[in-house]
Amino acid sequence: MSKVKPVIDALGRFVRTSFGAALAGGLVVAIVGLIAIAAGWVESPGGDNQVPALAAAPQPAPRDTSAKGLTVNQIYQQDSPGVAFIQAQSAPRPPSPLNPFGGGGGGTATGSGFVIDHAGHILTNAHVVDGAQKIEVTLGNTNNAPPVSAQVVGKDPSTDVALLKVNAPSDQLQPLSLGNSSQLQVGDPVVAIGNPFGLDRTVTTGIVSALQREIKAPNGFTIDNVIQTDAAINPGNSGGPLLDASGSVIGINSQIESPGGGGNVGIGFAVPINTAHQVVQQLLANGQVQHAFLGISGTDLTPQIANLLNLPTKQGALVQTVVPNGPADKAGVKGGNAAVSIGGQQIRAGGDLITAIDGKPVTGMDDVISAVNQKQPGDDIQLSLAHGSASRTVTVTLGNRPASAKP
Repeated sequence: MSKVKPVIDALGRFVRTSFGAALAGGLVVAIVGLIAIAAGWVESPGGDNQVPALAAAPQPAPRDTSAKGLTVNQIYQQDSPGVAFIQAQSAPRPPSPLNPFGGGGGGTATGSGFVIDHAGHILTNAHVVDGAQKIEVTLGNTNNAPPVSAQVVGKDPSTDVALLKVNAPSDQLQPLSLGNSSQLQVGDPVVAIGNPFGLDRTVTTGIVSALQREIKAPNGFTIDNVIQTDAAINPGNSGGPLLDASGSVIGINSQIESPGGGGNVGIGFAVPINTAHQVVQQLLANGQVQHAFLGISGTDLTPQIANLLNLPTKQGALVQTVVPNGPADKAGVKGGNAAVSIGGQQIRAGGDLITAIDGKPVTGMDDVISAVNQKQPGDDIQLSLAHGSASRTVTVTLGNRPASAKP
């Protein structure tokens, strides 16, 4: 069975999860075949909020298709000093059924990260430092100096992003330039630098294989708009930078597709840097991140389902369940009340069909998830609903996601 694995090298806690069970936006749960998709808000530890904020996110600029970019060696020489080797020591802990990445075990996990400013802030994956009691970082610009202690400013398991801080001399900190992941195109060359299997500052190359992928986050929710690459990514690469042809960070290497093994097969996934930048700003300000919450589970409406249920339309998101007292429930959205089998999968018939959000047509649950992920708790959205031959529009005030995708 194919597996997507966070690329963290750990003793006793190499975490893994099914690629099929990707999760996303809101406890918006999408059931496609037998695949569940959900999302929510998760707490992250408080941190030192009195730290300088990062510069504003880079604004999109016209794409320069004439630029040839740097050579791989030039990128490596420029950026490898800013890549960090992270060792996270954790105590043994019992397995948690709420943690899709496993849990339990203990020992030392190794991963990667990268410096983002001269104040000592380092970006990495949340799963690299999850449960860590002690974190040590070896900087790439220290000439074999001993590792330095790092503290967690905050982390967001919903996007698998963590922000660390080290107290190190400014001349040992070489921040990497943050790019703009929204400008990426399939086929663009990329470079990954990290510490696979503890081999510090290893460089691999590839291309952007696909965009707008979805992967499961450590708390069971979906990270959307993920970058897929064929640059070799292996255990220990988690948290390291994925770089464009100019050497700017456009993603944080996070997971790999692995058919039963633990190594690279040419399919890796990186959290887009634009997503990480938004998370960092909230972590610096509040020590935690909030995500919008709709409170439904649903499935794509296919022509087969529409024909079987005698529905007047052939596309949309069919509501399966509604979280009691959740935002959708309070707005009067109805879930299914009759189990039916279609093509070997069980769905619940009788629920509302979401046909549009804020006037924009909905083709399936991906559109619902994307719309919710673009909102903040407290925002209102307009759901256009169909139920049999009747239609109506309701206003839903979005809430905060729960701590876990598991109801």
